Amino acid sequence: MNGQGLILAIETSCDETAAAIVQRGERTLSSVVASQIATHARYGGVVPELASREHLRAIVPVVRAALAQAGITFADLDAIAVTSGPGLAGALLVGITYAKALAFALDLPLIAVNHLEGHIHAVLLHERSLPDGWKSLDEQTALALVVSGGHTHLYLARPANGSWTYTLVGRTVDDAAGEAYDKVAKLLGLGYPGGPWIDALALHGNPQAVPFAFAQVKTKAHLGGQPARTKAAATTPIAQLNPRFLFSFSGIKTAVLRYVELHNLRPEAEARRGALFTGPDAPLKPTVEAALATCDPLTLDLIASFQHAVVGDLVRKTFAAAEALGITRLLITGGVAANRELRARFTAEANRRSLLVAFPTLALSTDNAAMIAAAAWPRFQAGEFAPAGLSADPSLALGR
Repeated sequence: MNGQGLILAIETSCDETAAAIVQRGERTLSSVVASQIATHARYGGVVPELASREHLRAIVPVVRAALAQAGITFADLDAIAVTSGPGLAGALLVGITYAKALAFALDLPLIAVNHLEGHIHAVLLHERSLPDGWKSLDEQTALALVVSGGHTHLYLARPANGSWTYTLVGRTVDDAAGEAYDKVAKLLGLGYPGGPWIDALALHGNPQAVPFAFAQVKTKAHLGGQPARTKAAATTPIAQLNPRFLFSFSGIKTAVLRYVELHNLRPEAEARRGALFTGPDAPLKPTVEAALATCDPLTLDLIASFQHAVVGDLVRKTFAAAEALGITRLLITGGVAANRELRARFTAEANRRSLLVAFPTLALSTDNAAMIAAAAWPRFQAGEFAPAGLSADPSLALGR
């Protein structure tokens, strides 16, 4: 080890192959991401087998590009970090296998990082890079909302002796917020991922036109306190969490479907999909302007109302948790944290309540390896290295 604190991190949890070099958890020397959006767009979502294949093709050139961009060689590294879960099993295994091989060949320690923790450290990494970033950054307890295509979780993040501990406060009981965005976008004939399309088109509709509402998620009395049969219930029992801080996005997805059927919007959606993405005359890179030209006022109002309702639910429950826990500092992260309306409404509400709120950069919001390297640094300092038998854990939980 050369003592410069250089960590090469690899992230392959879903559909982006990423590698980055970060020094001491705060200085990003390189960050390279190979996106698979073009591969999966035609299917309206990620196809796991295709994702694994694309990771195999991209991982070596992506790592080489990260080293070149940083201006270093393998000999300069102090450790290798890799995402071990949660995520797609096959995709995770590509990154883990390659990282293990590198660590063995270079005789370097291997650090396993939880993808969710990585997203939290994306905010911390960004804040550390700012000249006017929060003071005593690693000494303040924060409430972190991780909101993406696969996750909607609320964590109490506590710094402790240079490291961090996490307590789960709330989570979705079914779909993640980003998953709802993707499925609604697909239903309306828009592209994948759905978040950017809906966010851009929502500007042109009336957010009050369709009165979507979220009911409080209730515990099931008949289960007698046992975990509900929902996604990740085995690792994160719903019964142990306050119902006020639970999210559910399957209902609004169904409500959008019923609205589409009631107003006979499906033919228009199919025509839009063909014109923009699948038809013989579809442009190579459809634009928001082109999509806007295919949307009537009813569809634009639906899109705006959907986004307004989802963001409102995230804001309402996150600030309710912050108030109940006495937290004055919020970290909002994950792919959906790139959403324009979400950032604006969280910032406005935080200002109204005199709370601090921070977001990662747009590049650090979506999956990347720099956040994995940042999360790995405290583990490197503590000597928390992965065992030789490290494997993928698609349902890996964070905290308790």
